[in-house]
Amino acid sequence: MTTPPPGLRERKKQATRAALREAALRLAVERGPDKVRVEDIAEAAGVSPRTYNNYFASREQAIVSAVTADRQAHIAARVAARPTDVRLADAVTEAVIEQYTDTGERAHEALLLITNRPALRAAFLDTTADIESPLTTVITERLPGTGVHTARVLAASVAAAVRIALETWLRPANAGRPTAGALLIPSGSLPDHLRAALAPLAPAFDAAEQHTLP
Repeated sequence: MTTPPPGLRERKKQATRAALREAALRLAVERGPDKVRVEDIAEAAGVSPRTYNNYFASREQAIVSAVTADRQAHIAARVAARPTDVRLADAVTEAVIEQYTDTGERAHEALLLITNRPALRAAFLDTTADIESPLTTVITERLPGTGVHTARVLAASVAAAVRIALETWLRPANAGRPTAGALLIPSGSLPDHLRAALAPLAPAFDAAEQHTLP
């Protein structure tokens, strides 16, 4: 899958988005998410609140974007880069695990906030839906003749499986929901949760691959 380099306009948009999410995370770490306003983020990034609203619908989206930025595109790119003799189900699983567990220092700061703020957790989980579109494109290219409908169903299933894995990982150890201000510690191994959630999709991927064989 080849993508042409972005033009000047697109590069400016990417730079603005990056500035906003970095400002959002920095302010959230310094002050706490509840004390950060959209106006504060926009001012720190050097743009107007109106411009901010063109990129993010809430402060939670901006903060979460600091850890999830471009993840869906990277998952698709990693799948596309795998040799065609690699089982597609394995390529998808490996790409997802790599992108959800290979985090830097800034991502760890964001995750500490996300895991202990219900609004941030909800925004974090919602980002899994973004996996569908780029992965649909990759599956369609990798399995010619499969059809966009089938590719979209497979990609949407991956997005749903990732969300379920993350929900399980972020589920509190006790039976009830976490109370406000309570420390939530992710349970178990995230790679294991992801593998378990994605495993039931393997037969569907295998069937789609068999269908495209000459």
